[in-house]
This record gives sequence, C-alpha cells and structure tokens, in this order.
Amino acid sequence: MKKLFLTLILGLMAATAVNAQYSTYDTPPFGQGKIYVGASMSGFDIGSANKNFHVDLAAKGGYIVMDNILALGELSYNYVEHNDGVISLGAGARYYIEQNGIFLGAGVRLANMTNDLDFQPNVSVGYAFFLNRTVTVEPELYFNLSTKDFDYSSYGLRIGVGIYLFNE
Repeated sequence: MKKLFLTLILGLMAATAVNAQYSTYDTPPFGQGKIYVGASMSGFDIGSANKNFHVDLAAKGGYIVMDNILALGELSYNYVEHNDGVISLGAGARYYIEQNGIFLGAGVRLANMTNDLDFQPNVSVGYAFFLNRTVTVEPELYFNLSTKDFDYSSYGLRIGVGIYLFNE
C-alpha cells in the first residue's frame, strides 16, 4: 500500500512538472503570440543640426509574429522649441537576438513637417531590460534619415518602457 501511495504521489508530481514546463507564462520572453505596448521619449541627441530644445514622445504597439520578430506600429509627436510640432506615423520591425534582450530595429516614418510630408527610414539598436515578467526598460540608439532634407535627419538616444502581454 505504501508503494502504491508513493507511486501515485510521484506520478502526480511528474505530471505537474511536465504541465509547468508548457505553461503559457513560461514561454520565451520574445515568444510568438505576445502583444507589445510601449512608450518612449527621446531628445537626447548625440549630434544634430537642430540645436533647439526638443522632445519626441512616441506610443508603440506590436505583435510578435514569430519567435524573436516583432511587427511594430508607432505614433509620435516631436516638439521643437520655436517651431511647430511634428506628428509622425510609422511602421517597422524588431529582431531580438537569442532571447538576451538585445534587438535590432528598422522601419519607416511618415512625418508631417510644416504642412509637407517627409518619408523617414530609420534603424535602431537597443536592449530590453526586464524589470519583471512583462515590463521592460528599453534604452535604444537610433538614426532617422530624412528624405526631404538631410538637416532634418537625427540620431541619438531613446529611452522607452515596454509591456509584453500574453495573448491567451
């Protein structure tokens, strides 16, 4: 009887352990099917032709379409001192390198600059530092290339916060 009871308990523990291995919450940090919501702020330009104070605020959303690949959309507002603000809409993708948090990004923006549209391809490299299972702090180096006038191009440091939600 003791052997049967011990066998049942060990079987129950093994079944629980196997089930825990495949739990939704144990998916990789950048696993397929997660939803991304984030916000970022920049204005820490390393170098720029524009010497006025400015701050760029962005809201981002995305979906991890396959492991380590995030499809991303962005809406941003860039305030520049003594000028009109610039509203832009963008799309892009991120590739997370081997679940370690480092990512490479590329995308395009369509910016409304003083009643004229500017197409801006951009690239970035950053790191997603997890504070807990879902919330990250994301420092990122970026380069935005203006196709209208190179003086509107920018590069610098962007700080963001991201939330990776489980899609259950």
